Amino acid sequence: MKQRTDRRSFLRAGAAGTIAPFLWTGRVKGAVPANDRITAAAIGTGRMGRGNLGSLLGYDEVEVVAVCDVDADRCRDARLQVEKRYASRKASGEYRGCREYRDFRDVLARPDIDAVLIVTPDHWHGLNAIEAARAGKDIYLQKPLTYTVHEGRVLSDTVRRYGRVLQVGSQQRSDPRFRFACELVRNGRIGKIRRVEVGCPLDPHTAPVAPTPAPPELDYDLWLGPAPYKPYNELRVHPAEGYSRPGWLRVRDYTVGNMTGWGSHHIDITQWALGMEHSGPRTISAWAAYEDGPWDVHQEYNVKLVYPNGVPVFFGDHRRYRQGVTFYGETGRVFVSRGALEAEPASLLQETLGAGEIHLYRSANHMGNFVDCIRSRRAPVAPVEVGHRSNTTCVISDIAARLGRPLQWDAEAEQFVNDETANRMLWRPMRNPWHV
Repeated sequence: MKQRTDRRSFLRAGAAGTIAPFLWTGRVKGAVPANDRITAAAIGTGRMGRGNLGSLLGYDEVEVVAVCDVDADRCRDARLQVEKRYASRKASGEYRGCREYRDFRDVLARPDIDAVLIVTPDHWHGLNAIEAARAGKDIYLQKPLTYTVHEGRVLSDTVRRYGRVLQVGSQQRSDPRFRFACELVRNGRIGKIRRVEVGCPLDPHTAPVAPTPAPPELDYDLWLGPAPYKPYNELRVHPAEGYSRPGWLRVRDYTVGNMTGWGSHHIDITQWALGMEHSGPRTISAWAAYEDGPWDVHQEYNVKLVYPNGVPVFFGDHRRYRQGVTFYGETGRVFVSRGALEAEPASLLQETLGAGEIHLYRSANHMGNFVDCIRSRRAPVAPVEVGHRSNTTCVISDIAARLGRPLQWDAEAEQFVNDETANRMLWRPMRNPWHV
């Protein structure tokens, strides 16, 4: 095994490049041989991380050998989760092959790790995943793909350059209801699309809170990472005990809010159905309510997106639009959400696709698809470029809402047209020593 890599060495190396705070000089691996196990690590072991880790532990061909979290208690819980699962498969009833880490860079320095789960707060996604790709790891990355459009472009280009598999955690693509809804739309079963409505949940607001000391088990400076320094309060981070929904999901320094959190799911389905998954809207008009306080992401919002084919997409909170995605065509309607698929006429749901029609990528299990693609090197059902395009639509919707004026978007150049103020919002400065 390689000697532990010094963090300052990583950062000094990064000064020579434009991608990340350090350069990777190790071997870039290709496919894992079919008869070899896949060794994996989990980076970020909070609420969603534990769920994704549990899914990966269900595959016999995968062995999770490392867990990483800046919260020592959560990292310990994840190690125990791994050990309990593997111990149950052994005659001895014991397993001690999983190591704890606090710093993701130490995980990436291990040449024996083939793949990583990255389930960190949104402001960390870009840095974590870019460096994982450069380190030769395949990646399962929770959505939204990145915090900014700039980070997403760098990540997609880096994954392609290093030949990695990256599955975005947009698991609705592995749900047959969402796939069939998109196939009905793509194959013209409801005629020309006249309008799409996308409804997403809202998060609450809270009153101002006073700073408190960070708990000893949390490396708060590393938790902040590239985000601006703000004094600690539990409502800005995650619960000190338990795994309930964390406060950081409502804090602008760490996330855009549910406009990307849920929006990246439903806009992904919208663009898949419209055949726009490698493009994006042409114009954006948006309004949102923003309030001061520790939870300062958008509250209510309403966005109108118009795509190059002329289809308007209305994207907003669930008070305005039914939660899920509704496609209105000249001859019918299709609605899809988690747990529901409806159509008018209802007979559409009994139809089968012909051999000459569009059949979309078929995945029955999102994590299973990722594991299969590690071996085959086939593109996964939710590849990085598609995830980038879906997330970009959500991020630029928030930019339009913050500026309070309509914007024109050039999807090929990934720039707003004749609007330097808006273009400066496609990236963000990072706290030293982090950068992309």
